[in-house]
Amino acid sequence: MQEKTLAVHICEQKRRYLAKDEKHVNIGYITFNKFFQLTQKLGQNKTYEEFARSPYYNAFVKFGSFVNNTNPLYPEKFIDYVIRSGVKLDHWCRDSLYESYVINLIHTESVETALERSVAHMQTWANDNNSVWNHYFRYVSTNRSVFDIKDGKISPWLVLNCTSGKDMLANFRDDQLSAIGNIINPQIWVKKFKNQKFDLDLVRQIVKESNL
Repeated sequence: MQEKTLAVHICEQKRRYLAKDEKHVNIGYITFNKFFQLTQKLGQNKTYEEFARSPYYNAFVKFGSFVNNTNPLYPEKFIDYVIRSGVKLDHWCRDSLYESYVINLIHTESVETALERSVAHMQTWANDNNSVWNHYFRYVSTNRSVFDIKDGKISPWLVLNCTSGKDMLANFRDDQLSAIGNIINPQIWVKKFKNQKFDLDLVRQIVKESNL
């Protein structure tokens, strides 16, 4: 109704159009389409123009920034998890939601996947620190290992079934143990090990062969 209002609106749309190739915006756009696919069974993707004009544009772009900065395990699975969670869009960027995703992931994935990811991450650590991967538990800083466990990069399957992993946990401060409490809850994992003896044998074999 006013020329000034029109100018502001046009500038905002132009800004959104120019930002279409930015990574966090692109993640937001992908999530926007995935949301409609999973919740409304929409077969055809919405255009970027539809996304840019959506009243939810800023919320999805904010989530795109969260995903870009967090670099979650298996981003596509994380996006699906968040959409299916029923959590309000405004709450998608909360760390507690990502933690619940990690907990769900490590309790449902196969032991082979957990071991493969853990060893690959330990090898990355070794390359960055001029070391060897099976020295991870002996020489990694406690702050780094807390982050790696909390982020799901190092699985409790490995930490709780090798001497060096248990020794590392013994060096954690109380606040560090508290930070990973939901991830590495001994009561839950002891029960899991008892119920999955074949998987436990595989872990122990790898631990022995790797001298962990």
